[in-house]
Amino acid sequence: MIYNYPEQLLADAGVMVIEHADFDGMERLSAVLGAQIMSTFDAPSQDVLGSCALIEEVMIGEDKVIKFSGCQRNEACSIVLRGSGNHILDEAERSLHDAICVLVSAVKNHRTIYGGGNAEMRMALAVQELANTVEGKQSLAIEAFAKALRQLPTIIADNAGYDSAEIVQNLRSAIANGDSEAGLNMFTGKVDNMKNLGITECLRVKEQALVSATEAAEMILRVDNIVKCAPR
Repeated sequence: MIYNYPEQLLADAGVMVIEHADFDGMERLSAVLGAQIMSTFDAPSQDVLGSCALIEEVMIGEDKVIKFSGCQRNEACSIVLRGSGNHILDEAERSLHDAICVLVSAVKNHRTIYGGGNAEMRMALAVQELANTVEGKQSLAIEAFAKALRQLPTIIADNAGYDSAEIVQNLRSAIANGDSEAGLNMFTGKVDNMKNLGITECLRVKEQALVSATEAAEMILRVDNIVKCAPR
């Protein structure tokens, strides 16, 4: 916080100041401007000063905010979410948080796999081959696991409004015939090359999703007859 008299002196000198600034905001500004947080103004050196191309006051809804553009380091940013209600905003915030977590995992672990349903279909084919070699009722459980994996590319196609039955079978045929880079192109509704399109997913996130879904299914199966609906 800066008081009125020093604010007047700085304004007379042509220096814009922010009157109410919390420490979290200053840390973010330090990260984007390339500046250092100082406790005194006595002869600061040039290497502790940050810079940006434009500072302006803009209206977002009914609130005024100060926008910094063209910053020197850009190691932080502000994301503004707007919606018609609290429930929509909460859901948008959760989705954005999940997306950021995926990006963080991808940065920490640079190993990636092809997206567009490629990984799920390749795993489904491998599991199906295993089921063909297993005898007894265990093969039914393995086949069910393969069927569950094939649901992922089916959901991708359904969400895009395409005929999932045909496009998923085309993907399955392409991968079975040796095209290990095949996946779903949701711009054209056809099977395409994921390497050329640059569609990849974080391996760590995919592993965690697969393990969590498998553990949830096993837990439900272990419940067996313990949890039942009350008889009428």
